[in-house]
Amino acid sequence: MRIVIVGGVAAGMSTAARARRLDESAEIVVFERDEYVSFANCGLPYHIGEVIEDRDRLLLQTPESLRASLDLDVRTGTEVIAIDPSRRTVRTRKVATGEEEDVGYDRLALCPGAVPLVPPLPGIDHPKVQVLRRMADMDAIKAAVDAVGPDGSPEVAHVVVIGGGYIGLEMAENLRHRGREVTIVELADQLMPPLDRELTSAMEAHLRSRGVALHLGVGASAFAETEDGRLRVSLADGTELVADLVMLSAGVRPNTALAAAAGVELGPRGGIAVDEHLRTNLADVYAAGDAIEVQHAVLPGPWLIPLAGPANRQGRVVAENMCGRGTTFGPVQGTGIVKVFDLVAGGVGANQRQLEAAGIPFERVQLHPSGHAGYYPGTAAMHLKLLFAPDTGRILGAGIVGFDGVDKRLDVLATALKAGLTVFDLEELELGYAPPFGSAKDPVNMAGFIGANLLRGDIELWYGDEFPDAVAGARLVDVRGPEEFDSGHIPGAENVPLPTLRDAQEDWDRDQPIRLYCAVGFRSYLAYRILVQRGFVDVATLGGGMHSYRAAHELEADAEFNARAPVISYAEDRTAR
Repeated sequence: MRIVIVGGVAAGMSTAARARRLDESAEIVVFERDEYVSFANCGLPYHIGEVIEDRDRLLLQTPESLRASLDLDVRTGTEVIAIDPSRRTVRTRKVATGEEEDVGYDRLALCPGAVPLVPPLPGIDHPKVQVLRRMADMDAIKAAVDAVGPDGSPEVAHVVVIGGGYIGLEMAENLRHRGREVTIVELADQLMPPLDRELTSAMEAHLRSRGVALHLGVGASAFAETEDGRLRVSLADGTELVADLVMLSAGVRPNTALAAAAGVELGPRGGIAVDEHLRTNLADVYAAGDAIEVQHAVLPGPWLIPLAGPANRQGRVVAENMCGRGTTFGPVQGTGIVKVFDLVAGGVGANQRQLEAAGIPFERVQLHPSGHAGYYPGTAAMHLKLLFAPDTGRILGAGIVGFDGVDKRLDVLATALKAGLTVFDLEELELGYAPPFGSAKDPVNMAGFIGANLLRGDIELWYGDEFPDAVAGARLVDVRGPEEFDSGHIPGAENVPLPTLRDAQEDWDRDQPIRLYCAVGFRSYLAYRILVQRGFVDVATLGGGMHSYRAAHELEADAEFNARAPVISYAEDRTAR
């Protein structure tokens, strides 16, 4: 059997390696138009930033090493320009010479990946506008950043990054590591669109504190060279920026031209349509990686989710099906994470906007626990938002932004979502605890406690993005201390510190709605329990407290958060449950 694979890197090389492990007798041929067939594309920004100093560490395998270890016939610098499914052949062309050849196949895997989105804007083809997708892109960008003028100063002093997603943020961080001025331009009104808005405001404050300028809710409209050889970046709102380099990271689109020309069916989002075995509509033709549409674990319909983890797993599934195993590929959760200076942000499943757009009912909780025990040095509050089904409590999605311990909480929640767990299950998870690593009541447990309390009716929540409607006609009560209240409070609130509440409520109208809040939600939860057990009929507490309210209304974040200082934490209080 001859297996032909179009494209290397994550999906293609996973297909080839797994196929060899399953079938020693198969002839396996990989065509890759680039010079490199197996490299760590997620590490490219970090070599530009010189965090990864040795370029060769990004090169995972070579055609020679793959021939030696797996007996693979890897042909780099060779592109597939046509597929003839009736003859079961592909036409190849050597990039350097133009020489063409027809190669037959018994099984064909299409792993062409995705290509950067390059909007048709004036000046977009200027050589100072760069994209980062392959090793050659990285080399060109790093060479530009490394270059110095006759006076010894960097030739690239200011970089404009178009796009505030994963690559844009990683590039911004690494360029700042190199001492360059950086401006991010993002068409959406927030960074990291996969996360909900109230989570990303902390990221924006952190980036600004590290010297990164932000232009949100506006796109670039044109690029033009200035008289002194720099690049003028015009924004749609009339703003003009002058840069020495522009990094275009506005997203990617599936590379499907070859497949479509061969009659491969495309899905509604423009990617290659595959079944659960990753088969296309053509006989013995499979597809994997960033070019295909997949089912979402929470949301209806097919989606494009170009992430390295799913691409590698898809390659394994394709290989197993080519070798007769009948393996299926399940829904994708879209688990993603990014580091930006000291801050970490990640999400899994669906966000609130997506659930609302899909008409999927949900409940939500927001909390701000510390990454580990507050009495142990080096922790700070994280912003954690959990979305779950209102009937069963099944987890639908989560987003987290913080400094320490974000990655492990995200992974636990991703595993819980995959397993179909509920907020009631999160209450009972037994997770590793010692003061340097967590708390006896882990942030994941705390999210479960609050969610389960909500579904059991032990608490009612209102949310910062519902203000002022949520407090209309209600008595708005801030149960923090007087100094906290004086430092900033919600308009219309009265200050009734929690220790005084039992006496203060004696002459209150028990039929008037009461809306409570504190810093992170714990003290107002205690106040809620006091009032409902004393006969108040309409009481609710602000989910996530003032931390979440500030984020929802794009107010300045708490100084403690930006300074990485410990803050009041659910996880520190033994009576939180």
